[in-house]
Order: sequence, then C-alpha cells, then structure tokens
Amino acid sequence: MIVDQRLVTYINSLDKGNTPFLNELEMKALRDYVPIIRRETQSLLKMLLQLKRPSRILEVGTAVGFSALLMYTYGPEDCQITTIENYEKRIPIARENFRKAGAEKRITLLEGDAQEVLKTLEGPYDFIFMDAAKGQYIHFFPEILRLLDKGGLLVSDNVLQGGDIIESHFAVERRNRTIYKRMREYLSVLKNSEELETAILPLGDGVALSVKKEQQEENHEG
Repeated sequence: MIVDQRLVTYINSLDKGNTPFLNELEMKALRDYVPIIRRETQSLLKMLLQLKRPSRILEVGTAVGFSALLMYTYGPEDCQITTIENYEKRIPIARENFRKAGAEKRITLLEGDAQEVLKTLEGPYDFIFMDAAKGQYIHFFPEILRLLDKGGLLVSDNVLQGGDIIESHFAVERRNRTIYKRMREYLSVLKNSEELETAILPLGDGVALSVKKEQQEENHEG
C-alpha cells in the first residue's frame, strides 16, 4: 500500500461506481482473485478518456476484459480497442464478457505473447494502456513507443510495486528482485526519454502517465 488505506477508502467512498454490468464483472473478478484495476485507477482512466477522447486504444493485458470494457463504456462511442492477452484460461472468459456487453464489433482480442504480437501491429494508437506482467514492460517499450501517436497518451499501471520500488535491492524479496530491477529501469526510461513527458502518480499501485511529444524539444542554453 503506497497511500494511507483510510485515505483510499474515503476517496473510493465518493465514487459513484460504474454501470451495473461492470460492477457485477468487478465483483466476480475480485471473488475469483483475478487482478483488475483498482477503483481509484478506474476513476483516473475514465477521466483521461474524457480528456483525450481517443479513437484507437491499445491495451496490453486483457485478463477477463474488465478494463477493456471500462474503456469501451466510458470512451468515445466510435473508438476501436485492441487488447492483447497471453493467458489461455482467461481468453475465453474475456471473449464471453465482450459478447455479453455487445462489444465484439469494437473490441479486438489478440492472443499471444505481447512482445511478438506488438511487432505485427500498425499504429498509430492515441491511447495505450499497459497492464500486463510488470517485469515485461521494459521489453514491450520499444514497440509501444513506435505504436504511440504523437500527442498520444501511454498509461502504465502498477509501477510502484506496493512501495517496494523505493527499497534497497536487498530489502526486496528475492523472488521479486527481477521485476523490481526491470520496473526501476522502465521508469527511468520513461522519465529520461526525449520523446515522452512522464508523470508518476502514487495512485492505486502507481500509475505512470506519458505523453508522446508533438516535437522534440531543442536544447537551449541559459
């Protein structure tokens, strides 16, 4: 927990929730221990969709389709969503959820390893939501940057690892050290990229917001 739990509880108590279908899907996912985006991250995503009004959305990490359906529900009515999932057991569940929501014409689910699938896609996408295996973000990044449109928004979820990201390498559990190292590298790349402007928010389990610059800034002295 990177934010005081009482504060999170209060903020979420103000939330008016989603549609009945999404609320039911969220409850089922939580009962089944399926990781989905937290309520405060949902609020941020809905607000960003209203601000950006994207026409083409790319999601890396479908799970059971909750976040894709959130974007489908609260994004522009004509936006097209492409989402990638590699976990075979969840793919048919996501497809069924898309069918139940009547979203099949606007959501395309691609099966396979995102690192390979991303290479086959043609951009640009004006909104990309990264919510897959945290240790893979750094490997996905070159293709994500290629696919992101100028002025486009990249939203990377779960980037602070429950606060572990600020700990010493030796204070992190051995089984989490590879993810820790790769996520620190990913955040460094985001913040130092000349093509992006990035803000890292201590919200949910950490969200990085990156905008691809319309044009690269020239270095000026003085």
